[in-house]
Order: sequence, then structure tokens, then C-alpha cells
Amino acid sequence: MKCVLIRHGKTAGNLAGRYIGCRTDEPLCPEGIAQLREGRYPAVERVFASPLRRCRETARLLYPAMEMEIVEDFRECDFGAFEGLSYADLNGRADYQAWLDSGGEAPFPGGESKAEFSRRCVRAFAACVARAGVSSAAFVVHGGTIMAILEKYARPPGTYYDFQVGNGQGYALDLPEGRYRKLNGR
Repeated sequence: MKCVLIRHGKTAGNLAGRYIGCRTDEPLCPEGIAQLREGRYPAVERVFASPLRRCRETARLLYPAMEMEIVEDFRECDFGAFEGLSYADLNGRADYQAWLDSGGEAPFPGGESKAEFSRRCVRAFAACVARAGVSSAAFVVHGGTIMAILEKYARPPGTYYDFQVGNGQGYALDLPEGRYRKLNGR
């Protein structure tokens, strides 16, 4: 199955360098909409999306004639106490430094750990693939969701952070082989 993994378009929070997780349901910004309209994305037979507005709007822009299936467990990570704050806002805070020192492995204060988030996303992805019944599907999700999926399925393998991707960008992943390539979306 060809799985097209696409990160949602830009939001105001992305432009401001803020942690925008599952607690903030913001829309795409005009720049994000324009970027998506300029990109090129593969045709697919089915569309799955995170329930958050930025992903639903992205899916509607990229695949306007297709019905999307909302997958609750594709929602963004819970950034807890860091939600809505920028890197500059957090600079110098002991809890932020402790999280950085953990290599991003510790749970966000009052939120999820990377391991919890990854398990949730990978489980949801596996369930979607199992029931898709098609040879190609788009998954319009969040950057961390893509990173978790590729850390699990990509061959050759890589680490979670090896698969960072910009807004409106993504990967094509062929299953069950695990071959992947970057998309040429802008």
C-alpha cells in the first residue's frame, strides 16, 4: 500500500515558533493556504486525517473531492504546560531545560511523553492500513505523527528526529516494504 504522509499547512502558531499541540485547534494561516495550493501531492484513493482543524483544512485543500475519515488518535501531542508557548518563552525555565536534557524523551509537564504519543499514532496508523481496502491513502496529520510512523515502518530505519518535515511537506511510504521518499510538496 502506498501511504502518503502529509504534515498540515502552516498556522499562526507555527510561524511564531510556538508549541501548538492537541489543546489548540487553530486554522491554517493565509501563508499556509497559499503554500498548499502551490504544492504537488499524489492522487490517492482514501484520505485519513487528524481531527484538528489545521489537518482537516489541509485535507480539504489537497483532496477536495474526497471524503476524509477523521482518526482521533492522529491528534497532535499533548504539550502540557508548554502549549502555546514559544521557544523564547520557555528559555531559562527549569522544566523546559529538563525536557531538553532528556532528548525529548521525558513527558511534557502535564502532557504526553514521546513514547506515549508514538504508540498512540502508530497503533492508529496500523488500524487504518488494515481496514483501508485500497492501494493508496493519504494521512494528513502532524509532524510528530509522521515521525512516529516512519520511525516504526521506514526501511532503512531511522530515529524519530531523522524524519522531521516542514509544514505542507511529507513522505510517501510503501508498505509492507517500508521504502520511503520525500514528497515534492513545497
